[in-house]
Amino acid sequence: MNGPSKTILVTGASGGLGKALVAGLCERGMTVRANGRRDGHKIERSGVTYMPADLLDSDLDVLTAGVEGVFHCAALSSPWGKAKDFQAINVDVTRRLLVSARNAGCQRFVFVSSPSVYACEADQFGLKEDDPINSRPLNDYARTKAEAEAFVLREANAGMSCVTIRPRAIIGPDDEVLLPRFLRLIGKGRFPLVRRGAAEVELTDVRDVVAALLTAYDRAEALSGEVINISGGRSICVRDMVDRLGNALGRTVRFTDLPYGFLRAVAEISERVCGLLPGRPEPLLTVYSLATLSFSQTFDLAKAHQLLDYTPQYDAVETALHIARQAHGR
Repeated sequence: MNGPSKTILVTGASGGLGKALVAGLCERGMTVRANGRRDGHKIERSGVTYMPADLLDSDLDVLTAGVEGVFHCAALSSPWGKAKDFQAINVDVTRRLLVSARNAGCQRFVFVSSPSVYACEADQFGLKEDDPINSRPLNDYARTKAEAEAFVLREANAGMSCVTIRPRAIIGPDDEVLLPRFLRLIGKGRFPLVRRGAAEVELTDVRDVVAALLTAYDRAEALSGEVINISGGRSICVRDMVDRLGNALGRTVRFTDLPYGFLRAVAEISERVCGLLPGRPEPLLTVYSLATLSFSQTFDLAKAHQLLDYTPQYDAVETALHIARQAHGR
């Protein structure tokens, strides 16, 4: 990103990853047009124009006018919700944004997807980009992320330089999805374990994700059409992670071992019941959430290293522990 500063659009800029990415772009002296649905006072700074808008019903041409590139971070990221909402936000908005960016003469488009496209009810070790994604997605988030990836690839084949990055389990100070859910459960002093809590997970520090995204943007022309998995590169089993987070909070966590089959049935029933209730409230347990805590998912980062010179610089577990201590005044 050398030479005269050109405008970069970041969607989802009010989320945890978006805020960190905007900061990273500003450090490089880039002019940023940041889009989000929430208050942007924490994002506004020199070189940043914040444009609050709901991408579902906004004129995307206003956002893309005059931009050199797009980082599309906005998404409905949740284990539960209405299928039509996931379709509209994760697929339809991505498709419309791709078209708008191309028509505006945008040169580069970096799409933030998710390794949830692989998620299944089995252990997965050393996942590579050419490993098949789950043909029967565990939830609408995973399904729609895979569909959106297909549109990005199609646009890459049509001429605009497009790269897809799949960061795993992002941990950062503005995370409102993953770590807060863990901390709420741990704060109760009890944590259900499945398969003895042996499932291995790989967390990723948001700073490593930002570094990967920026390099993908720099090399977008050469990498157009590529999909690259990103993680922190260090696995930790669920039980150890919960135990360490509990210590960080000053809480002794009591573990309860429960059979997967039993919890699977509970999750299915909960989803059916909540799906019929007014407002479709989120179940206490979903099949997707259960699977992510029950089965290992680790990654082979060879492609990221080869194409992005990516080597994780931060220990995401230590980052999570630091955030937990700060949040609870320790």
